[in-house]
Amino acid sequence: MKCPYCSKVDNKVIDSRMTKEGNAIRRRRECLGCNRRFTTYERVEELPLVLIKKDGRRETFDRVKVLVGLQKACEKRNISINTLERSVDELERELQEMGEKEIPSSVVGEWVMNKLHELDDVAYVRFASVYREFKDINDFMSELKDLLDAPRDKSRVSDKKV
Repeated sequence: MKCPYCSKVDNKVIDSRMTKEGNAIRRRRECLGCNRRFTTYERVEELPLVLIKKDGRRETFDRVKVLVGLQKACEKRNISINTLERSVDELERELQEMGEKEIPSSVVGEWVMNKLHELDDVAYVRFASVYREFKDINDFMSELKDLLDAPRDKSRVSDKKV
């Protein structure tokens, strides 16, 4: 590690501890050349996720876009922002665990559809109408029929806003 003050590479670690979030190690170092102290952080290197869109374009995964899409689908529904943020965290973690550099955007879309199906039927249908590009009322009615025919899950999330 190069000293930020004198650029020498000889230094020693004085203190090492995990950050509050637990996702990095903070190290206090002392330069053996100029005796000044500086801090470094060691983090796990995460590969940037690239989504392959339907038309073949490639775009970096943007968790904010996913969160905004979830918020729009859940607008005026009884689902907290914390629930939506946890869902995006879960999605991002699952995508990272896949270990792929490029992932079809349909994987994200289907994941969001499944998550909304668990959370709220109305939010699910709102998202599906855009994601599945419903052309007319028949497409809409077909999705509603499938939703009504699906077995009900008694353990559905009920995260009330406070």
